[in-house]
Amino acid sequence: MTTVKPPPPPALDRFGLKSPKGSLPHPAEHAWVPIRDLHARHRRRILDHLLQLDERDRYLRFGSQVSHEQMAKYVASIDFKRDEVFGVFNRKLHLVAMAHLAAMPGKGPHGDSSRGRAMEFGVSVLPSARGKGLGMLLFKHAIMHARNQHASHLMIHALSENAPMLRIATKAGATVERDGPDAEAWLKLPPDTVGTHLDSSLQSLAAELIYRVKYRAMHVSDWVRLLVASA
Repeated sequence: MTTVKPPPPPALDRFGLKSPKGSLPHPAEHAWVPIRDLHARHRRRILDHLLQLDERDRYLRFGSQVSHEQMAKYVASIDFKRDEVFGVFNRKLHLVAMAHLAAMPGKGPHGDSSRGRAMEFGVSVLPSARGKGLGMLLFKHAIMHARNQHASHLMIHALSENAPMLRIATKAGATVERDGPDAEAWLKLPPDTVGTHLDSSLQSLAAELIYRVKYRAMHVSDWVRLLVASA
């Protein structure tokens, strides 16, 4: 196993991370995007999103070839009382990006329970929504939520060939450990603050409000089109 350690991280921002000096962040990384909390009632939409991933994307997301049946079992197994799931919707209210923040109670790096509680991060972005920095925005969102859950570390398990995912992790200051085709990235998190809890609540409320406004606007547009067509 080889371990790749990043350079000393710079001062942390309100998410608990900051881009290293000299890097050129994606413009969207500092923009606000409504990220909506997902719940058990959204299982169908989560499954629809994942089924739109091709074989290569599924392989990178889950580390192996995943069939439709296995995908359905994965979605059915999500424990929304323990884990957190959130996503980004486009203008047509299609789920184009989603993240799963899964609890790993009592497990820090190398399975050392003395290192505190860890949470595992997984993300998927549809091809039509890539290149907009959504992966990093969901990662930052997950960091804030993991801190609020009193996690000491955020972990990403990925294939070594999954360069985009590992790039997000190392950019945040994570330590990447490689073991053949597999890699694990461990990011130590600062403790939660009043600010992280306030940010989380406000962002959730704003995202839900924006979604509902768009939902109603779409239905009004459909109703108007029906009236015009029947006139």
